[in-house]
Amino acid sequence: MLLKFFILSLLIIIFTGCGYKQPISTKSATVVVKTPNLKFYDKGFIEKYQDKVRLTIFNLGVVIDDMTIYKDRVCKNFILCIDAAEFNSNYLDESYEKDFLYNLFNDEDINFKDKENGILIRILYDKNEDENNTTLEK
Repeated sequence: MLLKFFILSLLIIIFTGCGYKQPISTKSATVVVKTPNLKFYDKGFIEKYQDKVRLTIFNLGVVIDDMTIYKDRVCKNFILCIDAAEFNSNYLDESYEKDFLYNLFNDEDINFKDKENGILIRILYDKNEDENNTTLEK
């Protein structure tokens, strides 16, 4: 009986707990970020999940930055995670709310400018995508 329970539990964990979660939407875009401590203007992908946003930035086909943005933390390159308030303090401005970046990247139209703190975040989505976020065939 105990062996059957163990095998059933193991199968449930394998097939549900380790499954890859599909993003709600994936869009390619030109990403512009200018802050006093963070600057890039490159192509990338924005993947939106239920509880996070993943931003992957490319330059000449090479990944130069990979950020996963949660409400309470920001992870860079899947390794280094810091509290969202600390990220704001280091790269944006400490006056921003903890979930500012998460909320910003969940908006459809991202065009944020803060002249006082010298911050510009703009996402220019590629035009060759339809409403289902798939590339149109020519």
